[in-house]
Amino acid sequence: MNAHDSERMDEVLRSQGWNAVENASGADLIVFNTCSVREKAEQKLRSEVGKLAPLKRSRPDIIIAVAGCVAQQEGDALLKRITHLDIVIGPDNIAELPALVRAQVGGAPAISRAVFDISSPYFLTANPEPGRVPVSTFVTTMKGCDERCSFCVVPYTRGPERYRPATEIVAEIERLVDSGAREIVLLGQTVDSYRDASLPPPVSDDPDESQFPSLLRLIANSVPKLSRLRYTSPHPRHATASLAAVHGELDVLAQHVHLPVQSGSDRILKRMIRRYTRAEFVARAERLRSARPGMTLSTDIIVGFPGETDDDFEQTLSLVREIGFTSLYGFSFSPRPLTPALRLHDDVPKELKRERLARLFAVAEEIGQAHLKTLVGTRQQVLVERSSKGERPAENSDGPRRFEGRTARNEIVHISIPQGSGALGEVVDVDIVEANKHSLEGVLTESARERLPADRPTTWMRRGRVSLPIMSA
Repeated sequence: MNAHDSERMDEVLRSQGWNAVENASGADLIVFNTCSVREKAEQKLRSEVGKLAPLKRSRPDIIIAVAGCVAQQEGDALLKRITHLDIVIGPDNIAELPALVRAQVGGAPAISRAVFDISSPYFLTANPEPGRVPVSTFVTTMKGCDERCSFCVVPYTRGPERYRPATEIVAEIERLVDSGAREIVLLGQTVDSYRDASLPPPVSDDPDESQFPSLLRLIANSVPKLSRLRYTSPHPRHATASLAAVHGELDVLAQHVHLPVQSGSDRILKRMIRRYTRAEFVARAERLRSARPGMTLSTDIIVGFPGETDDDFEQTLSLVREIGFTSLYGFSFSPRPLTPALRLHDDVPKELKRERLARLFAVAEEIGQAHLKTLVGTRQQVLVERSSKGERPAENSDGPRRFEGRTARNEIVHISIPQGSGALGEVVDVDIVEANKHSLEGVLTESARERLPADRPTTWMRRGRVSLPIMSA
């Protein structure tokens, strides 16, 4: 969501005549887009903005803005603490950024705009330029969260759940696909809780049911040129039988789901206010896998939550092994402002948190590498997304170029593409020849090589890796 907000800010500024520059010293405007899910991000913000104080003293006309969840969380207090800051702007106020900047250019005082659009939700729509659209790109379906997990600051920095109209979502996806996108990733804090009165009602009276499966069907039927559809992040509570069923129906849906569990201990899950048990999570995960054989699952896990004992942590490790998550994101608990967990004593020592996190990652690495090794010798369909990291081919080189893409099950695959072939955005058949630590090495099949189109000039962007550029008027 943070990366997506950065892309929207880039678009609204460019639409008002701003252009990117390479470094801060040549900029008229610098925007920091922030996350407040973990304390480390806030610390980094204070450090990075603090480094600009000498530049601001030498160039008082430069405008420094902080956007995102830290801006929403801190508001006016951030202006008071960082005196060389000019603008604080929350996620719901991105469309106002150009006007706020113009006001600063005109000499207006520093301002904080961090107001939720609860009564009239507004979703910034992508304005895609053909050739500049990532192969895989984000589309927002909702914002905010009603879950109120005890550790999470999102309900306070993103507000309550507000859902984007389904017709608006489909229209944006159509524009993105027509402009070159091949994969769409639907975004939402609890993306599978989606509701829209224009869609068929949920299939049962179960309060955990939503209209998200209906949205997925609508997208699949309305945008036949879409190669692949993903979503993140679902809440396990809404991973109902109807969601599993739609995975069995729609081939466009990726064979991978990121399903955050947070802990394998029922006692800790209750303290986290996750509203499911370990057994219920396992049943939902297995139901998804049964609907689409071969599906892979990844997850999020917090270690060192207040009151977590050695036994609680061992239960988490056993769940990771039981489910066989092919990858996971692990985090040490850190208290967040406004959250119920502040009332709990943060009693797990930092060193023990670090030790548990290391053990968690070791188990995850073992499972992930074993999974990748099973794919050696198989043939996979890979959506080619970008040049491999660090790849800078010489303009006149005759050698092959290195690219990376992902399978429908989210495995990263590196492949070599002949010069003169246009691979970006293509779904190609690849024979897997080697398993790396976190990725696979593949070789194009002969038929895939023959079907590749000729290379074409493009400026494909990289989804999730686009930093908001430093802007100049």
